[in-house]
Amino acid sequence: MSIPHYGDYQLDIYFDGLEGQLPKYPVDFASLEHKAAEALPSWVYSYVAGGCGDEGTQRANVDAFSRYGIVPRMLVGATERDLSVSLFDMTLPTPVFMAPIGVIGLCSQDFHGDVAVAKASAQTGVPMSAGTLTQDRMEDVIPHAGDTPALFQLYTPGDKDLAASFLARAEKAGYKAVVVTLDTWVTGWRPRDLNTANFPFLRGYGLQNYFTDEVFLNRLAKSPSEDPRAAALEWIKVFGNSLRWEDLGWLRSLTSLPMLLKGIQHPDDVRRARDYGVDGIYCSNHGGRQANGGLPALEALPAVVEAADGMPVLFDGGVRSGSDVAKALALGATAVGIGRPYAYALAVGGTEGVVAQLRAILAELDLLMAIDGFPTLADLRAAGAQRI
Repeated sequence: MSIPHYGDYQLDIYFDGLEGQLPKYPVDFASLEHKAAEALPSWVYSYVAGGCGDEGTQRANVDAFSRYGIVPRMLVGATERDLSVSLFDMTLPTPVFMAPIGVIGLCSQDFHGDVAVAKASAQTGVPMSAGTLTQDRMEDVIPHAGDTPALFQLYTPGDKDLAASFLARAEKAGYKAVVVTLDTWVTGWRPRDLNTANFPFLRGYGLQNYFTDEVFLNRLAKSPSEDPRAAALEWIKVFGNSLRWEDLGWLRSLTSLPMLLKGIQHPDDVRRARDYGVDGIYCSNHGGRQANGGLPALEALPAVVEAADGMPVLFDGGVRSGSDVAKALALGATAVGIGRPYAYALAVGGTEGVVAQLRAILAELDLLMAIDGFPTLADLRAAGAQRI
């Protein structure tokens, strides 16, 4: 079977241009963000676009990519490029995945963005990371992903029975791995949202996994439909759990799925995670959304990869383009997560918009590998990226 040339997407665009057709959706992040700001309700856009504090870490995540460069290698015959990766028992056609976003459900015009993203995953082969915070319950999202594997991202609740229920539901529904987010057991200081008193989850948005779970419902005197305010307040009580290392054994006992730890940036934490039998590391600072003043995620990546010593390392933070994906891969990431680009694409064009944006990112990645002389991702990683 021939290897797909994702870069051929540009030819589709140029040939359409011969017929007077311009791309329906922007292929660059800046234009996409501008259109999303026009399309989304202001309170949704503010929540998606915003970060913690003065948003310095959020900006630093993006800026960090400009400090690395890839050195091309010529005369290597990169006519065919293989972008596939192996992750646990999954063979994925590309190293790109859609990172978990708690309000992704609100980014589509019908407020069912989780389902729309799953449909885009099915069409592109790019996995999604369905979150704990979704507009549609996890069991109703994953069927729309078709044959494309999906990950489940867990915000570990303080109620251990509820945590066990979430993981059992995810495994039964067919998710292929669990991403345990460590850096958001309490929300960070977010001035954009504070100045507008905007916290969507207290309004009941994104809580369908809780509101359809018997363990959570048993904590309520009345159903969420009868008393939505009480249900949201109960969610606040149960949402956060500041985990300790010894809790990993308990979490591991709840599921047979591969488990990754999200929010790891220090190599000592990577080594300790290995000692506790974790299956993978997810290097991320939550896009600068929860803690300001930190190291850009990309700067932490090389030391995390070295400490992982062959264990899979997923990465996100500031990724805006295919060339950003290439740099993260060159620095050792196994797979690279896209965040705001697909959220904005969803706002602008629903499933179709997400598919177009993923194709654009993959096209740029594929063409970079072709022109710079890297037939495989292994070649790209071996070459690395140099500090500018």
